[in-house]
Amino acid sequence: MGIFRSLLRQPTAVFGLVVVIVVVALALAAPLIAPFSPDEQMFDGLTLEGAPMPPGGPFLLGTDTLGRDLLSRMLFGARTSLIIGLVANGVAVAIGLFIGIVAGYLRGLAGNILMRFTDLMMAFPALLLAIVLAALLKPSLWIVAMVIALVNWVQVARIVYTETRGLVERDFIMAERSLGAGHGRILFLHILPHLVPTAIVWGTLGIATTVLLEATLSFLGIGVQPPEPSWGNIIFESQSYFQAAPWLVFFPGLVILLTALAFNLVGDALRDILDPTQRGRG
Repeated sequence: MGIFRSLLRQPTAVFGLVVVIVVVALALAAPLIAPFSPDEQMFDGLTLEGAPMPPGGPFLLGTDTLGRDLLSRMLFGARTSLIIGLVANGVAVAIGLFIGIVAGYLRGLAGNILMRFTDLMMAFPALLLAIVLAALLKPSLWIVAMVIALVNWVQVARIVYTETRGLVERDFIMAERSLGAGHGRILFLHILPHLVPTAIVWGTLGIATTVLLEATLSFLGIGVQPPEPSWGNIIFESQSYFQAAPWLVFFPGLVILLTALAFNLVGDALRDILDPTQRGRG
């Protein structure tokens, strides 16, 4: 509750929190509030010339190139994008925590091998590596989530490694070792709790990155495959109509921007609250 109260004292964090809550609520309630099925091609969803219907009337945000309601597709697309963001980032944080803790605690040859592997992964551009992996595998919701997780864990591992190296030299860890405490007790009862704030901060900040990366992969046509909607593939399907029907790109692009910004604002606020080295900095 103390963390929540601290968040409420920061206007930018409150804005981000409100946006996150609204987006999550709309995604969860999509089957109840969506005016149409996301895959339904309406007879009156296209003009006589076969162009998408503009916003207004029964179609609040207009229709897409196949006569499907854009609002309904964006609501269901929020579920897809958020699921990928949460799952991919959760797996990435778990992998980064594991490798960072093990490398920082063991040090020596094993630690060096793990961190050199981490450095090797960091040397590859994340987007390029994600494109290669997504192209090799058959794109689906869960495959895309795993691909994003496999390219996003390296930053967490590096941060956790550095913090773990500092923790293992602390007096209370030395005291536990002198009392005969095993590696499991030291790792899970004394080191891991100190890394929880770092995991929370990176977990929150990383959601914005994964949502953007999913949108990028879907925009390139190697993310979540139609007809399953996601914000990225809604833009991908409509890019050729950008000038004739700009709302098809503007509305999903706007929600991607707002969602990424909201998670970043909340993550930055949590970092200021949970990281003692950040407190007091203007």
